[in-house]
Amino acid sequence: MKTVQIILIIIVALLHFYFLILEMFLWTKPQGLKAFGLPKKLAEQTIVLGANQGLYNGFLAAGLIWSLVSQDFTNQIATFFLSCVIIAGVYGAYSTKKIKLFYIQSVPAILALIVTLQY
Repeated sequence: MKTVQIILIIIVALLHFYFLILEMFLWTKPQGLKAFGLPKKLAEQTIVLGANQGLYNGFLAAGLIWSLVSQDFTNQIATFFLSCVIIAGVYGAYSTKKIKLFYIQSVPAILALIVTLQY
């Protein structure tokens, strides 16, 4: 793996680890409410949903870290998890009608995937 590729994958993994924290631990806190634009009452009613989403984001982050430490198939692992992140970001932006999700989640993964596919 090349340095730029590693840095981009780390950025995407850190973003998803941050999403895990927001969704699993800060869903009903001011930072989580602001990040997701949820009223407090709705956040309290959907706390399990938020935690579930956070867990999935944690799996994406773990897969990307695995791609960095694996001795075999590193580019294939990175390609798979980056593709999952891109699809999640596209669907999230589409389903919520918030294009910001695409830019925050998918664009860094697209850049990392482009670099990954060059190696």
